[in-house]
Amino acid sequence: MPLPDPAPDTAALRFPPGFHWGAATSAYQIEGATAEDGRTPSIWDTFCRTPGKVHGGDTGDVAADHYHRLREDVRLMAELGLTAYRFSIAWPRVQPTGRGPANPRGLDFYRRLADELLAAGITPVATLYHWDLPQELEEAGGWPQRRTAEHFAAYAALAGEALGDRITRWTTLNEPWCSAFLGYGSGVHAPGRTDPVAALRAAHHLNLAHGLAVTALRSVLPAGAEVSVALNAHALRPLTPSAADRDAVRRIDAVGNRVFLGPMLDGGYPADLLADTAHLTDWSFVHSGDQAAIHQRLDWLGVNYYTPTVVSATPEDAEPARADGHGAGGASPWPGADRVGFHQAPGERTAMDWAVDPSGLYELLTALARSHPELPLMVTENGAAYPDGPGPRGSVDDPRRTAYLHAHLAAVHRSVVDGADVRGYFAWSLLDNFEWAYGYSRRFGLVHVDYRTLARSPRSSAHWYARVARTGVLHPPGAG
Repeated sequence: MPLPDPAPDTAALRFPPGFHWGAATSAYQIEGATAEDGRTPSIWDTFCRTPGKVHGGDTGDVAADHYHRLREDVRLMAELGLTAYRFSIAWPRVQPTGRGPANPRGLDFYRRLADELLAAGITPVATLYHWDLPQELEEAGGWPQRRTAEHFAAYAALAGEALGDRITRWTTLNEPWCSAFLGYGSGVHAPGRTDPVAALRAAHHLNLAHGLAVTALRSVLPAGAEVSVALNAHALRPLTPSAADRDAVRRIDAVGNRVFLGPMLDGGYPADLLADTAHLTDWSFVHSGDQAAIHQRLDWLGVNYYTPTVVSATPEDAEPARADGHGAGGASPWPGADRVGFHQAPGERTAMDWAVDPSGLYELLTALARSHPELPLMVTENGAAYPDGPGPRGSVDDPRRTAYLHAHLAAVHRSVVDGADVRGYFAWSLLDNFEWAYGYSRRFGLVHVDYRTLARSPRSSAHWYARVARTGVLHPPGAG
């Protein structure tokens, strides 16, 4: 896909023909209807009802009510010129106990969604797992147990067989790092456990679930269907150039990135990760044949990025800094790296207190392109939370979000010019939604949602992004 020579930052940048312009959401964050049409509780329904776990006691019971407003939301996507929509399928909606037969009413919802998208000329991109494990499977041991991976593969086959005539682009897992290490390590995400060994076991079984699901999907999907995974790879930087801080980067790269990239893309866990965590586990939960099962061909790799991660070594007589951007849990989500400190990157911050730094996205994309040049990439999540609400005339102006998106899309364009095979970009998020442990206190949406009335109001960033999506040209914010 030829591109013109890089243009100055003040000029328009043209993306390759066929580049996918999308937005992303997840089931628990927008659907609501958590007890309708046969859906059973997920770990997030349970976690939300645990006092003190979610800001304001918020839940996803209603969220943005996408379940009942499906057609309205697809019309919004069409008005914004989106060519692709990335959403997740709620496991407890289509297979309520996490095993056994499908729930026809749950599948029918996703059939209707796919049909509406296709009629609007929008490619559906389905994620099988965005953190809503059926509660019944958690009570049987959850992701630290091998059986959960096997159940996931059966669920993948069920979903692929039922929906593969409509949906030809699939993602197995979204950000398994969060599922494993925030859910079972630090406890700031569901199910709220704080056990470093359980977190490592969960990471392995999520890897295994991915590999088994890729095989299961390919056994039922039509020829030409695409299968991927979406990882929140950390863009890592040492606080200082010292050897100790560079080793801190290595440790976090091992447990933050290569714990998934290694087995998924290279066929095995990195030796330094096993050494770093040897005091916790001998990794005997990795069975013969597992790494071959995990190492499956992908059609593309999803990259989720928001902000860089700055780390340092911590002296034995000091407490490590914990500004890792992943909530204020008492336990660490970084097994084997307990002495690593985390620091806020410099610069402007979003409402999540995350630094705005698009260079990290460029670094990730170009590094992955160098290490795996055969593998196309998609930016499957990127966006910013700001507290922008309607003004006196009802319009919702959010120039900071527009500037954020512009800067990060410019970084994507630069990576393409420099040789990265990036095929698309999905803004996070289409709608304001339930932001996990932050409840409804953080707003990422291109579209503002009034949580009292559930009225949708596209922000100025949405109108700006619509122009980019329709033309494939990135103009500076405010350009005519």
